[in-house]
Amino acid sequence: MTIVVGSNRVVLGANRYGKAEVRCVRVTKHADRHELSDLNVTSLLSGEMEEVHLSGDNAHILPTDTQKNTVYAFARDGVGEIEEFALRLARHFVENTDPINHARVEITEYPWARLEADGRPHPYAFMRQGSYERTCLVHYDAGSASVISGITNLAVLKTTESEFWGYINDEYTTLAETYDRIFATMVTAQWRHTAEVDWARSYADAKRVLLETFARHHSLSVQQTMYAMGGALIESQPEIAEVRLSLPNKHHFVVDLAPFGKDNDNLVFHADDRPYGLIEATVTREDAEAAARAWE
Repeated sequence: MTIVVGSNRVVLGANRYGKAEVRCVRVTKHADRHELSDLNVTSLLSGEMEEVHLSGDNAHILPTDTQKNTVYAFARDGVGEIEEFALRLARHFVENTDPINHARVEITEYPWARLEADGRPHPYAFMRQGSYERTCLVHYDAGSASVISGITNLAVLKTTESEFWGYINDEYTTLAETYDRIFATMVTAQWRHTAEVDWARSYADAKRVLLETFARHHSLSVQQTMYAMGGALIESQPEIAEVRLSLPNKHHFVVDLAPFGKDNDNLVFHADDRPYGLIEATVTREDAEAAARAWE
């Protein structure tokens, strides 16, 4: 719809709304143990929303508070894998609310591991497992779904088998070439599926492949290792069409101990917080169709 503001014609463009970061913890109680799901859920809806923007008519608005309540109500019936839960929510919003024709549901899951007591896993005591989180992003409109699984803030480090040399050297370059350095990063990876899969198995295998490739790869650059990680993930699962990776280079600088009469052959480092190199890329299966939906 077009309206006129003064002498200008103004058109409403793409829009969406929803509830961001709904924190939901679900305890599943078995006779001999409890399971824990710790989620952060964001839902964004779009559809026939012209009138609410142009005239303030809320007749086509499903309140964001209702979206929050839906997350909790659906969690009561069980969460399962986060991809399954996101698909359930997205389908519900589209198929049960006429003005809504597209739903975007994003979930971050915080992993917890069981504490041990008396030499065995405790049935209902947990601790946060590492710094990383499992993620998923689901788009759904009538009859069509897109599922992107992922992991973020996965801290990894290698103390050797990492080099960096042969780069452009201009009048502002001070970085010395190195054939042995620490390689530290926080991996963020997202992979797009072409079909529904066993989400738990797919995630576990993807995480394993990413970590094994990082560990085994002799790196000549972050870019080279990142490409190897993405390629290995695509090779390992035929249902994955593409992988998007972000690897910040968490720099570790060798400390100069010469003033104290000591050498330092890559033994003592200063771990720098910022600035850091940021390297990103998408690795795509050659025989896959062009990306059916843009990454958002």
